[in-house]
Amino acid sequence: LRVINASAVATSPLVFDSPHSWPHWPADAPPTAARPEALRTTFDAWVDEIWAEAIGGTAPLLAAQFHRAYIDANRARDDIDPALLAEPWPEPLQPGDRSRRGFGLIRRLALPEVPMYARPLAVSDVRGRIERCYDPYHAELTALLGAAQARHGVALHVDCHSMKSVGNAMNLDGGLPRPDIVLGDLGGRTADARLVRWMADALAALGYRVQVNHPYSGEELIRRHGRPALGRHSVQIELNRALYMDEPQFRRTPACAQLIADLGIFVNRLQRAWPLLLVAGPAPPTG
Repeated sequence: LRVINASAVATSPLVFDSPHSWPHWPADAPPTAARPEALRTTFDAWVDEIWAEAIGGTAPLLAAQFHRAYIDANRARDDIDPALLAEPWPEPLQPGDRSRRGFGLIRRLALPEVPMYARPLAVSDVRGRIERCYDPYHAELTALLGAAQARHGVALHVDCHSMKSVGNAMNLDGGLPRPDIVLGDLGGRTADARLVRWMADALAALGYRVQVNHPYSGEELIRRHGRPALGRHSVQIELNRALYMDEPQFRRTPACAQLIADLGIFVNRLQRAWPLLLVAGPAPPTG
């Protein structure tokens, strides 16, 4: 993992993270059965770079340096599909809906009916992924949020992702076009409602079609780190990939520059607005 602008916790309570942007498959990992063009749909290409440019040094950004399909920091630690394993896991597992659809903590499918692996994985391999990648990532995010809150009294965690422009058969909205941006707070559980409403309005004012909690309401990162009653707020942001990339050709488009500029405006306004959002009184204007 890497932290960009770690010292910015001194000046801002915002902490961004991008858990799914690393493009490289580990050289010492079991090879995947999926072709490269299938594997490249499983991670959030360029999201860490987009947000790093938009933030412009005003807040820290934690970026994973492990592939999302290798292990997913946005899943529960025990959300493991037993069908992936060569032998029984020694403790109880809690495979959830994501595991059943093929993308739990350890991904089983790259695309619908496209398996990640030709053979089951050793328990020692999966344990190693958790200990080398998953646990340190969450520990670092906890430390960044704790430092921000100690300095400012609150911490605002923005969990950064991208989504396909149209859902596939592994998604609940398969075949349906998606909005430009989706904000998730697990149905109001991980952030103050006024903060989420302000964020949605601010992005809409920049010309984007914004939805809240549909088709994505958030996952483990905001569930674990969002504690609004304790002054720690977490919001997931999904960017439609069509805003900045040609999905079939897998390349950034010129429109990416405008998205970065708009997200920079959004971050700047959020930096100014947060003191009014999290105290009594009317929410500030988005302009």
